[in-house]
Formats: sequence, structure tokens, C-alpha cells
Amino acid sequence: MDKTYDPHSIEQTWYQRWEDRGYFAASGKGDPYCIVIPPPNVTGSLHMGHAFQDTIMDTLIRYHRMKGDNTLWQPGTDHAGIATQMVVERQLGQEGKTRHDLGREAFTERVWQWKAESGGTITRQLRRMGASPDWARERFTMDEGLSAAVQEVFIKLYEEDLIYRGKRLVNWDPVLHTAISDLEVLNVEEKGFLYHVRYPLVDGPINGITHLEIATTRPETILADGALAVNPADERYRDFVGKQVRVPRTPRIIPIITDDYVDPEFGTGCVKITPAHDFNDYEVGQRHEMEVINLFTIDAIMNENAPPDYQGMDRFEARDKIVKDLDAEGLLVRAEEHVYKRPYGDRSNVVIEPYLTDQWFVRAEPLAKPSIAAVKEGRIRFIPENWSKTYYNWMENIQDWCISRQLWWGHRIPAWYDNYDNVYVATDEAAVREKYGLADDVELTQDEDVLDTWFSSALWPFSTLGWPDRDDPALKTFYPTSVLVTGFDIIFFWVARMIMFGLKFMDEVPFRQVYIHGLVRDADGNKMSKSKGNVLDPLDLIDGISLDDLIAKRTSGLMQPEMAPRIEAATRRHFPDGIPAYGSDALRFTFVALATTGRDIRFDLGRIEGYRNFCNKLWNATRYVLQNTEGEDCTAGSPTLADRWIVARLQQVSEDIGRHIEGYRFDLMARDLYEFVWNDYCDWYIELSKPVLYSDDYPVEAKKAARHTLVTVLESILRLLHPVMPYITEELWQRVAPLAWIAGDTIMQRDYPQANQSLVDEDAIAELEWVKAFIMGVRQIRSEMDIKPGKPLPLVCQHGNEKDRESLERNRALLTTLARLESIDWLEADGEAPEAATSLVGDMQLLIPLAGLIDKEAELARLQKNIDKLEQDTARINAKLKNENFVARAPEAVVNKEKEKLADAESALNSLRQQADKIAAM
Repeated sequence: MDKTYDPHSIEQTWYQRWEDRGYFAASGKGDPYCIVIPPPNVTGSLHMGHAFQDTIMDTLIRYHRMKGDNTLWQPGTDHAGIATQMVVERQLGQEGKTRHDLGREAFTERVWQWKAESGGTITRQLRRMGASPDWARERFTMDEGLSAAVQEVFIKLYEEDLIYRGKRLVNWDPVLHTAISDLEVLNVEEKGFLYHVRYPLVDGPINGITHLEIATTRPETILADGALAVNPADERYRDFVGKQVRVPRTPRIIPIITDDYVDPEFGTGCVKITPAHDFNDYEVGQRHEMEVINLFTIDAIMNENAPPDYQGMDRFEARDKIVKDLDAEGLLVRAEEHVYKRPYGDRSNVVIEPYLTDQWFVRAEPLAKPSIAAVKEGRIRFIPENWSKTYYNWMENIQDWCISRQLWWGHRIPAWYDNYDNVYVATDEAAVREKYGLADDVELTQDEDVLDTWFSSALWPFSTLGWPDRDDPALKTFYPTSVLVTGFDIIFFWVARMIMFGLKFMDEVPFRQVYIHGLVRDADGNKMSKSKGNVLDPLDLIDGISLDDLIAKRTSGLMQPEMAPRIEAATRRHFPDGIPAYGSDALRFTFVALATTGRDIRFDLGRIEGYRNFCNKLWNATRYVLQNTEGEDCTAGSPTLADRWIVARLQQVSEDIGRHIEGYRFDLMARDLYEFVWNDYCDWYIELSKPVLYSDDYPVEAKKAARHTLVTVLESILRLLHPVMPYITEELWQRVAPLAWIAGDTIMQRDYPQANQSLVDEDAIAELEWVKAFIMGVRQIRSEMDIKPGKPLPLVCQHGNEKDRESLERNRALLTTLARLESIDWLEADGEAPEAATSLVGDMQLLIPLAGLIDKEAELARLQKNIDKLEQDTARINAKLKNENFVARAPEAVVNKEKEKLADAESALNSLRQQADKIAAM
């Protein structure tokens, strides 16, 4: 074996071998276990969220594969309608072209070409992470089979009147020229103005009042008002109801109406109703049969329905002009600063407009009812359970789903129109003519729109398994799937819709459990963003990257080049030395260690550094085992206390790890694995084995047992770790397995360790814990007294019971060696204790006589020097925390870190003072 662990030298070799040999395919044996991967965008590259959730899924998959289950991880990618079209349109823009220059057919061909050349980036990156889906079954939401499934679902829903076409107000993106769903709208809190405007009464004053006042954040929409409205219970406006006002800046006259929608406590209690430009107003307008006047083009430019002075203006330019005109006319009362939420498109980052247009919708309520029942009845379980409340809240208030998008890339809606706008729905034009009995001379035109990307994604759990062919063996075996692993941010986008469509078309839930994980944030809990310079690329963590390359990577190709200096400065601050190469296994272990149920993940480079060291520890432990077992007799022999103890601990840990994985407590799994491997096996058992192997005081049978235990426990450790750390465990297992008389091509086809309760020797566990406490007690005294680790010490045991005495005699040779003792004496009850440093093992005292061991005055001087430094540190930190400006202005995470430093310094100071008092009293 190489002396040092180098992840780069082993990872790619093993992955290629696994994939080439088909190890990721379902075995066809055992209970079915299936996860469908949340399909990443085909345009995308791996980010920390992907890497985290894919590590969780791969851990589950590898665990169940080793348990002997018939395990399938179904991979695939999403065509990502808007995102992909934007990428290719940007490419065309660099060539001075638009998609309209190419035409629909040529443009879609260009997108397919781009996918063929660049669409495999994220799947290559998943391979680097060690993900083990069955790549032979990889699907794409626009492949032939999935496209056929999409068409069949659309047609069946249409035939059952669960899909309809209608003119409705939608969220309109004026840059992308498409409708988007409510879930794709980001409501951002911003500072703006609330404009108070007066509407003249047409028939003169009423009770001395000549105008009614309203307040609006969007004065440009005044030009499309259909009414003013008041609450029917508002006595202030009783005499005004039924009267009319003139719409400012237009000749139009509108009525004053009543509607329960109006809140009499808000503003003046009188509001403008603009049906074409506000969702609530649209509903009011429908109730009162109001005229719907649309002011905007698809680009949010004022159209021909606006007065001539405003036509052709951008909406915000028109706003500025109308405010000036209202002021000049004496109709602007005031403009006051106002904080409100403004809707932005999550892709284009432009302000979204409510826009009246023909769209296709799914009637959601009939599909939602059985989906709510499925969760309430326990057929689907959310983990953590509290996310079911979020699910219920959305599903019980669900609105019809707008599924049409004004794009060219995607599943084109299978609907055709004749010259009279009659609608015909079937798979293609020939099927339309046959289904509806249309003659060849009837001219048909297919709908120009495509389906929302989430429509095809909602079919993912069954379409990827072969539906609509219900006899497909994969569908019959693996549906419903076992668990969905996903983020909370797409419960509405995706999870709920998969449940609705799964129940509708398969008469069964799509998955039994939904494991909801949090977001990956930086070490201070901040969201990762380019502008903050705190974004981490998983591949940079795996391979490492220099500071210069990291800055170049982050500042090239920016949509806003002026951001480059800020990004560079932030990157230098966060990563002054670049990022070291940690390898996939350390990254994966970090993710599972941080996967606390229901919480966001704070990703700290200190943690991944620690788990890279963990890999080194495992590597070096294996080198020790191989050096002491290769070519030697490793048969069972006669086990010592240490052998029985580590075997018993292995059974306990194996049981705990299985329980943690089954309960989705990956953080506890990582904790227990780390502690067992680092502390129990490496720090204790390996050290305990050295006297047995290297000393002539132990018989041959004990040496054989030590070698046997070293090998067999290490082989089990590698299997326990494999689901999380696949590369290093495979590399080491190939070397260790033959020594344990185990044949096989790969660790992933070995059984996952199961606890054998007959091997849990409680007496051995208790006695070895006594041995550890004894040795640690001696080490504590050395540390406190600053005695060199290798200096042999005399030791006296006092106040021990008979059990302590028996344990001492059984383990005297071991204790003498590992605690570096020159002698161990037992002080009888009537004996006089020497002046000594002490430590406790239960009720028994360990005494190290200090005569001749330390220079009392020199030791006190050393301790005082350290005390002085810590006192200065605590004073400095205290002063900072008492500074109101620092506490008020510094980020919460920075303040908390200072508080932690203070607590650590005070604890260390207290410990040093106790040591000094103890020595001074001698």
C-alpha cells in the first residue's frame, strides 16, 4: 500500500470498474427497494444541494443493495423548458440572432444539438461523487417513452374534463414571453411609493365631497380601472354607492360598487378595481361583470387601450409620466414611502405582470382530495412529520394549475384547432382526424404552447418505470417506490403533483416515504450566493482549486460584469489559500454528518478537513493491519479481553448504524461510525493489540487471535462505512478481504454487517472500559503535571475494591505497557499515601508520587504564564462583547463565535487555576 492516502489515484479507477461490470443494476432478488432521482436540469451542473441529496440517496441505495434487497436507483434528467431555452437563446444572441430567425423546428433542433454536446455535464459530475444509479436505465423527460406518457396523461385528463382551456389572469413574464406558475414567482420586499389619487364624482358633490380618494402602488393601471369599490357595511360611503366617478387621465366613467373583498380599515376604505392587472380585482370584476381592459403588450409596453399620450411607453416610464400628469391636474394627493412585496420571475428576474390570456389548466381540487387522504391515512409518511402540515395547507387551498407555457422547447400541447377555434385533442393530427371524424380538407393547426416542465416531472415515478405499459416488469416490481429524497422548496412544485398523478394513473401512491432535507448554507448560516463569494462547488472540494483559478472561475461570464471586483474580494476573504483537494469520500461523510433531520446544513471547511483526516486514519490503520497480518497465521486463536471487547462493540455499533439508517438519522450514523472507527478501533484496539503482537509475554494463540480480530473487525468496518465512503472502502477491502478468507469481486456485493447478539460480551465491555479509564487517568495526570508521555512512572492504587484488584491483576502487563508505568502498587487500607497527583477510576484513586518528578516552582511559573495569557484573552473578548456597537452591527454568527471563544477561554483558565492550586498545596 502507498504510505499516504491519495483519493485522486483511486476514485476514477474504481468507478469505471463498477459501472462497466453492471454492479449498479437491480439484482432481481430480494425485496424491491427503489428511489427515483429528482431529475436535475439537463442544462445544469452539480451544486451543493444536488451533492448533498444525492449522497443521502446513494447511502440508502448502497445500504439496501448490501442488505440483499432488489435495489434500483432510477436516474434521469429534466428538459427544463425555460432554463434550457434561455441557454440556447443566449447563444443565438451572441450570434446576432433570435429563435424567430431560425423558426420553431430549426430552433428545437438547435436545442437537441446543444443537449447532445453539453447536456451530460451533471451526470458526469454525479459519477465523480460516487453516485451509483443504474445508468443503463437513464431517462430524459423528452425521450420517446416519457413523451408518449405525457401525451396520454394530457389526453385522459382532457377527456375527463380535468384539463381545460380558458382565458384567465396569469403570471406573465414580459422577458420570456410566457406564463409562469405562482410557485415560480419570487415575492421580494422592496421600498416604493403608495400614491394617493382623487377620482372626481361625475354628478357633482355629495355631502360636500367632490372626489373619492384611493391609494395604489401602481398608478399606471388606473387607466384600466373598472370600478371603485367599498365594503357594503361601511356607512361612510352609503350615499356614494351606485354613483359614478371619472377615471383620471381618461374620458371613461366607472361606477362605485360594494364588495366584501374591500377592507374598510385599510387606507380610505375605498379601492380601485382593475380586473386585467390584479388577481383579486379580476375575481371582483367577474362577480360584477366588469369590462376587462388590458393595458400591456407581451413586453409590458403600453398598448392601444391606453390613452395616446402613454402608448408605446414601458410600464415604469408610463408610471412616472402619469404621476406627473396627475399632480399637474391636481388629482395626486400625495406619494408616501411604502414597503411592499413585488413579484419577480425566478428565471428572468423581471417584475411579473398579471396578464389576461388563453391558457391550459388542470382542475386541481378533484386530484387533491385523494392526495390529502393518502397522507392522512398514513400511506405516505413525511420525514420530518411536520412537513405534512405544509403539504396539507397548500393542498387544501389549491388553485387550478396553469400548465401551458409560451415556449418552443418542451412537450408541445397535443391540441389542434380548426378555423372556428374548435379544439381537438389527440396524439397527432392523423389521430385527431380519426378520433373526431374530420375530413382531410378541414384545416387544422396545432397549439403553439408547450407544457409546464413540472407536468412531465409529475409522472416521473411511473413514467420512468415503463408506464403506460402496465405490464412492464420494472413498473410491476418497483412501483410504488420506497422513498423520495427532496428539498422542502419543491413540495408544491413536484411532490404534491407526483402524488396527485400517481394516484390518478396508477391507483397507488408514488412512494411510501418523503424524506425532506434542508438547504446547504455556509458555515455562518448564510445562503450561498456568488455575490457573497461563499459559493462552494462540490468538484472543487473533491479536486481542489487554487485561489487564482477559483477567482477566474467565479468572475468569468458574469451577467453583470461590474460585480466581478466584489466577487473577487469576497472570494479572497472566504478562501485565502484556495480550496485543498479533499476527495469524494470526505465530502460525502461531511454531508451525512451534517444531515440533522429538519434543519439546514451549515457547511464548514473545518468539518470536511476533519473527515479527510478520518480517511487518513482509516488508511493508516489498514496499513498497520496489513503489516502485521500478511503472511501470518490469522486463524481464530484464543481471544484476549481486548479482542472480545472490540468484537462486542462491533455488534453494538452494527445494530445502532442499521437503526439510524432506517430512521433517516444520517447524522447519528456518521457520529457512531466515526467514534467507533477512530476511538474504539484505531485509538484503543490497535494500541491494545501492539503488546500482544510485539511482546514475548503473550502466547501464540493470543497473537493469532489478535491478527484474526484486527482483520475481521476491519473488514466489517469497511462494509459499515461503504454506503457513505465507497471509494476508500473498496480500495482497502480488496486488500483486507483475502486475509479474512473472503472471496468476491467488490465490497458492494458483500452483506451489510448485522449484529450477532451472542458476541456481545458485557463483562468484556465493562472490564475494558475499566482498563481505558485506568490508562486515561494516568494520561490525565501526565497532562496536568506536564510530565513527558514516555517517562515511566510509579503508580499506587488506593481505596479500590476487590473487583478493582482482580481487574488490575488480570491486566497488569497491559496497563504497565500502555500507561508507561515502571511499577503498580496496591495501597492497603492502613497504608499511608504519598504526596501525589491523583485521578479516579470509579471509587479507586490512582496516585502518582511527585517526589523527584517535577520542579514545583518551575511548574507553578509555567502555569502562571499560561494563566496570564488567558486572562488577557478573556478581558479582550469581554470588552468586545460589552461594546454595543460591535454587538449591534456584527453578524449574529460572528457575535456567537466570540461568545464561544470566551466560554472556551474561561473553561481553560479555570482548569489551569485548579492545577496551580493543586501543585501549590503539595
